[in-house]
Amino acid sequence: MNSHPDARAQAEFLKTLEYKSNGSSLRGDYTQADAQYVVRQDMAAYTPEQHNRWRRLYARQAAMLPGRACDAFIDSLQAMNAADGIPQLARTSQALMRATGWTLVAVPGLVPDLTFFEHLANRRFPVSVWLRDEHEFDYIVEPDIFHDFFGHVPLLFNTVFANHLQEYGKGGLKALPLGGLIYLARLYWYTVEFGLIRSEQGMRVYGAGILSSGGEIEYCLTSPAPRRIRLDVERTMGTEYRIDAYQETYFVIDNFEQLFSDTAPDFTPLYARLRERTALPAASLLNREINLPPNRPARTN
Repeated sequence: MNSHPDARAQAEFLKTLEYKSNGSSLRGDYTQADAQYVVRQDMAAYTPEQHNRWRRLYARQAAMLPGRACDAFIDSLQAMNAADGIPQLARTSQALMRATGWTLVAVPGLVPDLTFFEHLANRRFPVSVWLRDEHEFDYIVEPDIFHDFFGHVPLLFNTVFANHLQEYGKGGLKALPLGGLIYLARLYWYTVEFGLIRSEQGMRVYGAGILSSGGEIEYCLTSPAPRRIRLDVERTMGTEYRIDAYQETYFVIDNFEQLFSDTAPDFTPLYARLRERTALPAASLLNREINLPPNRPARTN
């Protein structure tokens, strides 16, 4: 394993995490992390109860996918064969490398922005190694291994989406010195975490935050309450979002090719324009924007 991260930098990062979590105890053991915050996934450390919890989480979410998740996600998830217990990341990495040239790296939990972008830019996806507790079964604040693996990894088998995520990482490295992180974070939130995609059968979900959620996966598609607006990158970057409730707005793409092409241009001019404006409230609907109608409620198998 590579050298450990700079002690002072890590201390500042952990202090920031503690502040953001309102002083609650941090999840994950950072003492064994290397300079890229990578740790060894200790499969022997997972208990039978944790494997059982994984199976129940997986079964609940998998049952909700038909008619709600995009086909690319469903097909890849089924091929990953991860229903029987907490997966071994190294094994999935081998298949992922053959498919799209990506690997999974085990991390103790949240990592610094620079580290996160460096991993993505080099086609490495960080996956937390700890699993939520039983009382967090329905809701968890920090991303655990279920969110990271179940929600994010399947679409890394899709070449276009995988290429987009690498370019996002490169864009993040460029955004840091330009003061563009807040705008790029909004784009990530509204696409990679909470994005919707059109299909011949209606809107479908591709965002990991929804796909790993027990309730929002139905709400985002069928509730009349939220906005559903076609993705415009500048509009998305200029819109605030909720972290304590279901989203008030979802941005919709036609396909992953659109997501890749729309986010390919240099964002530097966008950052300059956005700095001159006040961020839009999460529930905003601007003139000439169309609020797309919800799907009809899907039947759960």
